[in-house]
Amino acid sequence: MVEFRALGERLSNWGRWGSDDRLGTLNHITPERLAAASRLVRQGRIIDMGLQVSSQGIQPAGSRCNPVHLMSITPLDLKDRPDNSVVADDHIFMPLQSVTQWDGLAHYGYDGLFYNGVPAESVTTLGGSTVLSIHQLAEKGVAGRGVLLDIARLRGVERMKAGDSIDPAELEEAGRRQGVEIGPGDIVLVRTGWIRHFTVDRDVATYWRGAPGLSLACAEWLHDREVAAVASDNWGVEVKDPARNIGLPLHCVLIRDMGMTLGELFDLDAVSADCAEDGIWEFFFVAPPLKVIGGVGTPITPLALK
Repeated sequence: MVEFRALGERLSNWGRWGSDDRLGTLNHITPERLAAASRLVRQGRIIDMGLQVSSQGIQPAGSRCNPVHLMSITPLDLKDRPDNSVVADDHIFMPLQSVTQWDGLAHYGYDGLFYNGVPAESVTTLGGSTVLSIHQLAEKGVAGRGVLLDIARLRGVERMKAGDSIDPAELEEAGRRQGVEIGPGDIVLVRTGWIRHFTVDRDVATYWRGAPGLSLACAEWLHDREVAAVASDNWGVEVKDPARNIGLPLHCVLIRDMGMTLGELFDLDAVSADCAEDGIWEFFFVAPPLKVIGGVGTPITPLALK
């Protein structure tokens, strides 16, 4: 696995925004770029790109489970109130990365270090991520110019196949055909159609059996364009061949070396259809994290505003 280490060293953003930086490539979203992105809202349409929080969700049996929703009070528990009012209250238990979510900068590292040289020991059982806690991304906010690169549509398929690798030339071609150019501060959404194994077929096992996605070579493409964050409709952003178990090298470079927040389990079908209809593949993107102190990931409801 020397290849990703050499690439990560060359693309490293450690120290670029100071030795105590906790935001990574989200620093590319400047006030000026955020203001410009807000002007992309012209028609007043909001498109949801998140999965439902449900006990019948996308997670298989394993280290993560689907959300568990429990009622703590129902109207049956507090009957015959003097004012004839009714009350309901509820709880939820869920892994923070069990639905549409951001990977934080303490989610993935290697050689004992996370982004900006933060030791792996900074994540503890009791305190969670004591240095790179994801609540710091919430304080910054994650909003800006979103650009959808629809690789499934480019290839003329409903959904790509497990192990299908997307290279930088294909990202460029998608942008050219769609009339968009990726630039500093952009949040890039890559559609493969893979999510349809769950949203259409309800086939959780197939969804997690490999995935199409970005190749390791895309790290340099994202770095050179100063992309703020990248997300996809697969479960790990990068390509996974079900026949080969070689870890997540793109995670290593993007999260650990570049400090890039990754979005996973996005449902991009509705926004793809909308963009294809009006020919506009850019929008104001908003997806604030939850302020989870110590968190290494967070569920989100990402929105495209057009």
